[in-house]
Amino acid sequence: MASEIASSAPAHAAIEVDHRARIEIMGAIMLALFLGALDQTIVGPVLPRISTELNGADLYTWVVTSYLVTSTAAIPLYGKLSDYFGRKPMLLIGIVLFLIGSVLSGLSQTMWELIAFRGLQGIGAGALFPISLAVIGDLFTPAERGKYQGLFGGVFGVAFLIGPFLGGFLTDNLSWHWIFFVNVPVGLISLYLIGRLLPMVHPKGARLTLDLAGVVTFVGAVVPVLIALTLAETTSWTDSSVLAWFGVGVVFLVAFIVVEARAKDPMIPLDLFRNRTFSVSVIATFFAVFGFSILIIFLPLWFQIVKGESTTASGYLLFPFLFGLIFSSIAAGLIVSQTGRYKVLLAVGLVAMGIGVFLFENLRADTSFPVLSLWMLIAGLGVGPTMAIFTLIVQNDVPFERLGTATSDLTLFRQIGTSVGLTMAFTLFRDNLTWASIRSAIVSAGAPSSAVPTTAPPAFDPNQLISVGGSVADAFAQLPAQVRAAYATGFNDAFSLAIANSVWLGVLASIVSFVAVLALKEKPLRAHFHAEQAARAGLQGSTSKPTSSEPGLAE
Repeated sequence: MASEIASSAPAHAAIEVDHRARIEIMGAIMLALFLGALDQTIVGPVLPRISTELNGADLYTWVVTSYLVTSTAAIPLYGKLSDYFGRKPMLLIGIVLFLIGSVLSGLSQTMWELIAFRGLQGIGAGALFPISLAVIGDLFTPAERGKYQGLFGGVFGVAFLIGPFLGGFLTDNLSWHWIFFVNVPVGLISLYLIGRLLPMVHPKGARLTLDLAGVVTFVGAVVPVLIALTLAETTSWTDSSVLAWFGVGVVFLVAFIVVEARAKDPMIPLDLFRNRTFSVSVIATFFAVFGFSILIIFLPLWFQIVKGESTTASGYLLFPFLFGLIFSSIAAGLIVSQTGRYKVLLAVGLVAMGIGVFLFENLRADTSFPVLSLWMLIAGLGVGPTMAIFTLIVQNDVPFERLGTATSDLTLFRQIGTSVGLTMAFTLFRDNLTWASIRSAIVSAGAPSSAVPTTAPPAFDPNQLISVGGSVADAFAQLPAQVRAAYATGFNDAFSLAIANSVWLGVLASIVSFVAVLALKEKPLRAHFHAEQAARAGLQGSTSKPTSSEPGLAE
């Protein structure tokens, strides 16, 4: 059967070390992943306060964009270099750059300094996720890997729980600078453990021909698109600046494809997309993160604005979603390792995710937390399997010497899917939160129709309520006391309905991801790396005899 685990030979990973050493390395790698995940969850909630203290509220989004742009652009480059020079030096370089960027970010005195240093931090962060996942591919055979990669969802879940609390605690008791300095001890421990434990393994005699034209055109394609997405959040998709940046990105994208098709040693090998497992996983991953990222952005906003919760509390109220994600991610990894079956598991997970997201179309201002928790739990249970399985099956189905490249490329599309999903969902939400819908809700809440103007008051900007430092109380503070409560209730109703009318985008993305998964061809998970692959890669310690043909690039 295609779903059987290939077990006709003893398990041989690319890096053969004893079991204790593998577990210790795994711990160090998870610490590196935690470093990157913690930074994302600890910085976001505190950024409004930082931008206020540095007098740069108008530059708020660029602190996020600079990090996103540099980390995204760096991902495929790290993956390619790791296939030539080994995972260890690339991961160590990434951690060092990340820590330098963290210290400089903490020392920033202006918003422009913070933007620049977050960009440097992003260059280092580009190595943390893809190289860590590739190291797991080196340490464990595909048949073993599922039960370990399932822990990655747990790492993100724990970081999401700890990050908001730690950020709030450090900011309130010390200063916001410490949310960056806290990365240093965690990073140094990870740096020491990886430097001491992870073997230095790289192909013998490998010579890298740097695809400089590919690097330049790739950066030229990615950076303008991410800038356009950032601008679209505050303007519109048809704004001239947005269209101009998208146009530049498309031109460079076409140039990139032409360059890579002709390159002798391309940065992103286009023939990888002829591998059905890889191409399907890229599409399914892109739309899966597109779908559930909508919940990640809207639920904390809903808790803060409609329920009046603090930034820290809004993170903890996502616990049902995170519990479902952590549980199903770990369980899915164990099931795949035991059975070798993954297609049905992915399909069921995406159906659950789609149902969970769909339920949020019923979101209203008075939705109870138990009901909301059930919706979040269902969505989280569906998301979990996507966190580990796609990486596992891609690593199983590409030649070993391309493992780093394929892993980083998959991570790249996951990150781009998140960016596109957040921007499109936020734009749709903003379009749904019109003054007409707010006025209708205010009147329904009991305000006299004559007391609610048909056009938005000049001093009232609904978008301020979902931006830096906004609050419902401040927006309606100047209104007469007798209508203030109706205005606040009506706005909360309209706000909730705008979210409910936007989540269909996530449902649609879940459906596309599900359809893509149906095209997967389930293949055996190898219990060894083939001798010819090890010889070609020049790796020490991979001595297992071949038992079946090597998976090729073309289906």
